[in-house]
Amino acid sequence: MKRSRALGFTLVEVIVVVSLVAVLLAILAPTLQATRRQARGAICRTNLRQLNCANLSYTVDNDGFFVPGAKDLWNRAGGLVRWHGVRERSDLPFDPTRGPLASYLDSGRVNECPERIRFVRGGLWEENFEQGCGGYGYNMTYLGSRLWEGDADPARSYERTTRSSEVGSSGRTLMFADCAISRQDGSYLEYSFAEPPFCVVAGQVMTGFYMSPTLHFRHQGRVNIGWVDGHVDARQMAPMDSVNVYGVESTTMSLGWFDPADNSPFDLK
Repeated sequence: MKRSRALGFTLVEVIVVVSLVAVLLAILAPTLQATRRQARGAICRTNLRQLNCANLSYTVDNDGFFVPGAKDLWNRAGGLVRWHGVRERSDLPFDPTRGPLASYLDSGRVNECPERIRFVRGGLWEENFEQGCGGYGYNMTYLGSRLWEGDADPARSYERTTRSSEVGSSGRTLMFADCAISRQDGSYLEYSFAEPPFCVVAGQVMTGFYMSPTLHFRHQGRVNIGWVDGHVDARQMAPMDSVNVYGVESTTMSLGWFDPADNSPFDLK
């Protein structure tokens, strides 16, 4: 009787197939990674559009005034109210469901940027003082306060905000953006303010030194920005050297500003 020959793959055939699969994966991996990065960037831009719409809706219900960035910052240590949440004590994280924009957001809270950022969570006050903003910062200097106006009372400058009719060019005035701040250990803190390059004191722009940059260029070297007119786009970092308040070279942590690296993309002109 003839024996039937066992069907199967030889070792050489298995090695060839595995090698081909490995080559295909190596070819496709960069494309898949780029696709995932693009998807995360698109979700982030959607989050910023929601924040833009929430703040614009807030103006409709509040006589045209934008949401305060930190209305009690001058009155209480650390402040208990931010644009993104409220807390009972300055050593607690913010509760986003009680924030002034909560009723205008689908989930009642700010959606987190989908990029995997090493944000420090919990711990001491200096580690959670802006926790809850989702990795996004607000143009408090020019929209969420009246620091630009030069009021003699600093507390009143934080309590009062800008009116939408006071914005000269809504398509060129930043409202929200990807933000963070870095520490010496290479970690990031959530930071809820998009700081302009130059500090504004009593209505005067101080051009003698740079602020600690908080715009975070985390999307393939770009920062996503939501503008007052509602549109969202991405910008590349401007070449510059800047050391932040923690002594960190900001560009090594993808923190900086885009061109023009002055206050014009933030101000009301």
